Amino acid sequence: MNRVFVILGVMAFLFGMLLGHVKDQNPQPSVNVTSWQHQAYIWQRVWTPQHREALQQSHELFSGLRILAVQLNHGEGIRKIAVDTRLLQQDGRPVWLVVRIDGQLPSIDSSLVYENLFNQLHQWQQAGLTVAGIEIDYDSASSKLAIYQQFLKQLRMKLPAEQQLSLTVLPSWIESPDLPALLQQTDTSVLQVHAVLSPQQGLFDAKLASGWIARYSQLAPKPFFVALPAYGMGLAGYQDQKPIVESETSVRVAGQMQELSVEPQAMAAFLSQLRQRHLPNLNGLIWFRLPLENDRRAWSMSTLKAVILQQPLVSEWTVEVQAQPAEAGQNNSLYNLILRNTGQIDGVLPEEIVLPEGKCQIADGVGHYQVNSGNQINSNGQRLSFVRMHSQQLRAGQSQALGWARCTSLIQGDIHVNP
Repeated sequence: MNRVFVILGVMAFLFGMLLGHVKDQNPQPSVNVTSWQHQAYIWQRVWTPQHREALQQSHELFSGLRILAVQLNHGEGIRKIAVDTRLLQQDGRPVWLVVRIDGQLPSIDSSLVYENLFNQLHQWQQAGLTVAGIEIDYDSASSKLAIYQQFLKQLRMKLPAEQQLSLTVLPSWIESPDLPALLQQTDTSVLQVHAVLSPQQGLFDAKLASGWIARYSQLAPKPFFVALPAYGMGLAGYQDQKPIVESETSVRVAGQMQELSVEPQAMAAFLSQLRQRHLPNLNGLIWFRLPLENDRRAWSMSTLKAVILQQPLVSEWTVEVQAQPAEAGQNNSLYNLILRNTGQIDGVLPEEIVLPEGKCQIADGVGHYQVNSGNQINSNGQRLSFVRMHSQQLRAGQSQALGWARCTSLIQGDIHVNP
């Protein structure tokens, strides 16, 4: 009897090892952000040589590119973007032709949009581009969705069978009874979870975005993507309840810009939570927008890569001290101060930068900083500090002027940076 138990035990052990081996050979798929497709929007209306470098740097990061090609604006009419098709043909990745329609238009001039859309599509195909599909970005109120559905239905009938049709979905549409019929006209969709919510909430609210994605995943009958922000913008105020923003293009308005940005650390935390969700129809993420070297409000490529690949996100700050020649009869010197981001990722400017006690008598800030007015004259050994007035990202490796200070002596190690 004991021998029987021993034999059965050995058999059970071997069977267990066999199951473990089979399980190792066929691991269960895990939900991981790096397993999703990652694409990028190219939204700049003027193409420059910097696009070449950005495309080269992003080639292993993004599987596809969504490119603004046609724009219909209220008061401006139709505009075709002069896209560098030769550069895209050399790049070789599939592209999506994006048509942007202003939601403030009283109606969509369908024939005008169709004509320019198909002209661009023909030019791209003649240039040898692999056009995966057409995306319509229409930021309308939900009350216009029934009419929009007819526009998409006609477009679907005109498109070649091999061309996919996608549309950008706003969170405000999720509760609309017209949304299901709208989605039936498309092959896929993009839920946009970034916008100017308010000056206080900024561009992105992780809690709201999480709820929108969960709700939309239950409604979307076909695979969808989520558009996420990798940029900042300036808010100049509101006109007719619409925000006046400056992002990839300048706007000419009077007054002070309020800078809105999305911190890479906040987005990395959001993605970490998103990986734990069961979202079977979520195909991937589309990042707005492809970073260019001179696009000061877009994240740098290194930062975007670090967020996508879940690499450590660390910002480091130093203040460079540049002494000016001492004036005759002065027992102190004038120092120009330069703030530099020496970390690997972009970071929001530090809240406060403190000068050493007793060494500096007067100082003044420039740009986004001003000196704490209560301590402007430091005759009693009180500290002087530069206080951030406006939140803005500074790219990794870049620097900007902080201000100046008049001190008896000053070295870099004397200055404390409070992030």
